[in-house]
Amino acid sequence: MRSRNNIVENIITMNYGLLEVMTLIGSLGLFLYGMKLMSESLQKVAGNKMRDILASMTSNRIKGVLTGILITSLVQSSSATTVMVVSFVNAGLLTLQQSIGVIMGANIGTTVTAWIISFLGFKVSMSTISLPLIGIALPLLFSSKRSRKSWGELIIGFALLFIGLDFLKDSVPDIKSNPQMLEFLKDFNHPTMGSIMMFMFIGTVLTILIQSSSAAMALTLVMCNEGWISFELATAMVLGQNIGTTITANLAAMVANASAKRAARAHLIFNVLGVLLALVLFNPSMDVLDYIIRTLGHTSPFPQAGESVEAAQHAMPIALSIYHTMFNILNTVILIWFTKLIAKIVIKLTPLKDNEEEEFHLKHIKTGLLSTPEASLYVAKQEMVHYGELTQKMFNHLQKLYKEDKDKGYSKRLSKIEKYEDSCDTMELEIATFLTKVSETKLTQRSSEVISAYYKAIDNIESVADSCNTIAHHIDRKRSLKLEFPEGVEKKLHIMSGYLADAINVMIKNISSDDSVSYEEALSIEREIDNYRNILKSDHLINLENKVYDYQIGIIYNDIFSEYEKMGDYIINVTQSLKAVK
Repeated sequence: MRSRNNIVENIITMNYGLLEVMTLIGSLGLFLYGMKLMSESLQKVAGNKMRDILASMTSNRIKGVLTGILITSLVQSSSATTVMVVSFVNAGLLTLQQSIGVIMGANIGTTVTAWIISFLGFKVSMSTISLPLIGIALPLLFSSKRSRKSWGELIIGFALLFIGLDFLKDSVPDIKSNPQMLEFLKDFNHPTMGSIMMFMFIGTVLTILIQSSSAAMALTLVMCNEGWISFELATAMVLGQNIGTTITANLAAMVANASAKRAARAHLIFNVLGVLLALVLFNPSMDVLDYIIRTLGHTSPFPQAGESVEAAQHAMPIALSIYHTMFNILNTVILIWFTKLIAKIVIKLTPLKDNEEEEFHLKHIKTGLLSTPEASLYVAKQEMVHYGELTQKMFNHLQKLYKEDKDKGYSKRLSKIEKYEDSCDTMELEIATFLTKVSETKLTQRSSEVISAYYKAIDNIESVADSCNTIAHHIDRKRSLKLEFPEGVEKKLHIMSGYLADAINVMIKNISSDDSVSYEEALSIEREIDNYRNILKSDHLINLENKVYDYQIGIIYNDIFSEYEKMGDYIINVTQSLKAVK
């Protein structure tokens, strides 16, 4: 009863009221805004060099793990590393499988931080350099050059992320300064499976509340030194802390896309699987740890007959650090071979919503060329099919944009089209870069012709995306001016849009084909588009004369159907370029 009264008294002493709750919410908001700004800016500044560097650093599982260890050792926070990984995935710079390797490395990297603190007694605080970073980035925000402005936003987003993370840690209930709140746990100081599970849960909750696995570890050490818990229960808390530390990345993923959410879930699943394995092997692992520590010449936290209990207590900090390191290294060594399985699990657990789609990124082309130019060209063709299908999704968004009545849904749809257009430019550049690499190898005459045809095809596919974006902005201009098309006009544009949808279907079929293209079918649809554009143009001039609609709405109408006709030209150009090599 007395322990419960102590808990209540300490909670009252902490004075955690409405202001503190709002401070906590504000800290979370700053953290999430920093994550969002950093992720969106990354998409704008991510050139080929950044993509190539990240791709080469994570091209296989081992390199990904080493990258995670390096980044975490530099920023001295596994939470910060996983949040950055989430933002990279959100920006399309890392794939889900690449991110899993880096996250595994971050778990090992956090133990490096613990050893640095143990031996050198200091820790770099990224939040201390955040304000100077904002000072450096501020002039870039006012630059007229778009790339410089994007770099400024990226640096400020990075700084705000760390400031928010620091505020988040400081605004949670101050359990760190009140370890006596946990004194009641000494009543459960018996290493049974039930108490081990309970202390693992306490370790998870503490880490979520404090938002720092390092601080939770420090609390665990205080409890060990005070003799409140045994070493076995301290290791159970360490296992729980490994689960709790995944929450930060999942918080960051709240404002991210499906791929980023999957990366955060992968972190959680990886740590949970590791903890379950550690629980199964809990007693044998204690014996192995005892053997390792005694072999190294250190005092064991498990006192035997005639050994000092006080000396065993003093040995607990170093023993916990060894256990933490051993757990994370073995967990990575075992689960690194199951990254594909973990990826499948998180994809299953985090399906795409009805209004959500995968981001534009290369699906088939990886780093480097394949064994022969012909094999590389086959992969390039598969990527073009993927590119065409994604552009088709963009066109589908355009068709739905007409029907969006609610402002929120409309803004979301328009924003998605604009985002896809930027990403589409990047995809064209990446495929073209790959084709350039292939062209530098020894090629047959036919392979040279295929490369030339592919260059023309991807250029025209990108132009289709440009036309989608242009039409979307014509529609937006109409909406912002609060203009309405007459009923007949909407119907005519819908018919024109249907012709374009058919043309895109045939275009994708022709790109996919290993044999000849359906040129006559594509040409027939193109003629229908041209003929219908001519009909609309004639009707438009008559309607203007008869004042069926005013000149302003007529200009927008003319711009839209004319752009549709241009899109039809780009689509037939894709088929014509491929016709010569199939």
